[in-house]
Amino acid sequence: MENTSPAFRRVLQEYRERLAGEEAYQKSLTVKTDMMKVRDTLLLPVGEDIAQLCVDLIVARNAKVIVELGSSYGYSTLYLAEAARRTGGKLFSYEIHPDKQQHARERIAAAELAPHVQWCLGDAVKLLADQPGPIEFVLLDLWKDMYIPCLDVFYPKLANNGLIVADNMLYPEFNRPEGAAYRAAVRAKPEMEAVLLPIGQGIDLACRSKRAS
Repeated sequence: MENTSPAFRRVLQEYRERLAGEEAYQKSLTVKTDMMKVRDTLLLPVGEDIAQLCVDLIVARNAKVIVELGSSYGYSTLYLAEAARRTGGKLFSYEIHPDKQQHARERIAAAELAPHVQWCLGDAVKLLADQPGPIEFVLLDLWKDMYIPCLDVFYPKLANNGLIVADNMLYPEFNRPEGAAYRAAVRAKPEMEAVLLPIGQGIDLACRSKRAS
């Protein structure tokens, strides 16, 4: 990623090396029950293409209030925090697992991006009630059954031209029913337009566009 600090690049390389060691193992997990047993030990990142796309969208939108739902071990957090640094904004990163968040905190600090992140630990649906708005960008990448409950809470806080990127719409394949339910839900919200993009694991990109009355 261009125009990033040496600290950012060092941490990104750490994630790349960890992911390389996990990829073959992940490919062997073909059913949901297998994934559920080990999911909390894996990075399960959005991938560099999607992470970079998120940065580009945030910077193009000049988003100042950025929300990450599911920071996990901090892979996507690294990119979103870099985007927040570029726009002078703040990333609000939500995670329910203390150990995962602690790891993410350490890596973001090592990348010298800690001032750009506010950490939120606990049930995202409950915590989002206190999320400052208007929210200009959201990355949805927590457990898929939480997508719609989270959407219902943050949608009223979503800014005009606010963007939502929802990951894992197409892969793993066992996520497709929940992905389809989410896509129907976001398209049913007033003022929302959305498109399914078959890149990475499949993302849904949605925008709130208020029309003049």
